[in-house]
Amino acid sequence: MSTPFVTVLIDTYNHQRFIGDAINGVLSQDFPASEIEILVVDDGSTDSTPDVVRKFAPRVRLLRKINGGQASAFNAGIPESRGEIIAFLDGDDWWAPGKLTAVIGAFAENADVGLVGHGITEVYSDGRQRIEVPREVFRFRITSVEQAKAFRMRRGFLGTSRMAYRRELLRRIGCVPETLRFEADEYLFTLAGLFADVLILRDAHTFYRVHDGNLFQITSGDAQAIRGKQRVLAALAQSLQGAMKQNGVPLKIARTILECVEVEADFLRLVADGGFPWETVLTELRIMRVFHSDASVWQHLFSCVRLLPSVVLPAKTYYRWRRRLSLLTFYQDLRRKLLPFPVPSHVERREKLAP
Repeated sequence: MSTPFVTVLIDTYNHQRFIGDAINGVLSQDFPASEIEILVVDDGSTDSTPDVVRKFAPRVRLLRKINGGQASAFNAGIPESRGEIIAFLDGDDWWAPGKLTAVIGAFAENADVGLVGHGITEVYSDGRQRIEVPREVFRFRITSVEQAKAFRMRRGFLGTSRMAYRRELLRRIGCVPETLRFEADEYLFTLAGLFADVLILRDAHTFYRVHDGNLFQITSGDAQAIRGKQRVLAALAQSLQGAMKQNGVPLKIARTILECVEVEADFLRLVADGGFPWETVLTELRIMRVFHSDASVWQHLFSCVRLLPSVVLPAKTYYRWRRRLSLLTFYQDLRRKLLPFPVPSHVERREKLAP
């Protein structure tokens, strides 16, 4: 067989409702079919996902494995990929027309770029959409603390269905620790940013489906799901720390990168299992500094006022109260009209109502 220029690697688990859309989105790309290899790694689905995928043969190759999570799916699929460029796609997402042409064009014009990401459209079950794109094309390599800070504010543009790599960069990164049942994409794109230039395109080339089946969605407040995500984030931080130490990454840069993962893990631990009031206060102040440093004075003031009950309430009680407050209609209306949730200055966000 001739060697394709790009492999589309689709990881999937129990996506029988969505996998057809993901594959059709690839097949409809304005890119030569002879230059595309489509490889679907089925991570032990128990529904009819494999049967749906087989209907697309021979254009699509199916690789089945025992369920082991996202990292194990990547580790199974990457060595089987024959393309010079490997573009990732989750089985419940789909690509906008022109995605491959834009991404491959970016690689062709930028020889030092090893990873390309881009904006995203989140699609909700009620038909609403939220488009998030960077305000400008952004290129970086994590060689300083400032670049590490820029990376951690833009990592949302580098997740699975957005990321495409040169094969040699993935070879340098090596296997993903299989303790990462999800968040394996963050392991890859974090190390990629240390080893090569990263380019983030402006357009939203991916439709990201928000639904209850997302393994990492914890909006329901289920304590078991929250603990599961907290454990994976802790494993991610540990794995990245080891990889960065092995590759001689300066300590200050490593600490800056790890801080965003660690603070999210601390937050989830407090939500699920509780902690002392001082832990809540320190964690929330850290979240404001790491993720919302460019929020307005009024938004910072509101966050501090909302934090006041945590001074006396145990962590679990405080977060239970805050969740209940956030579900109240009057509170949602108040936030929307007076103090909308902060949007980073480098991000452009648009809401699109359901048709």
